[in-house]
Amino acid sequence: MPTYVYETIPQKSGDEVHRYEIRQSMKDAPLTKHPETGEPIRRVITGGLGFVNPSGRGGSPAPAPRRPAHRGGCSCCH
Repeated sequence: MPTYVYETIPQKSGDEVHRYEIRQSMKDAPLTKHPETGEPIRRVITGGLGFVNPSGRGGSPAPAPRRPAHRGGCSCCH
């Protein structure tokens, strides 16, 4: 189950913003109130560390690009 970052929504000028990490299913809708305090909150979009394997083979390196089979006089092979 992923952990999402939420922050409080200031109700008046000068209110401090608090951030929370809350675990919830990816299928669940974003929370609008803190589950314990009832404070209004919003989900914060953060950058994640992800790895995309272009080969789609779960850990194997991507194959090297192939060169065209022909060796004609065109510039596509050079």
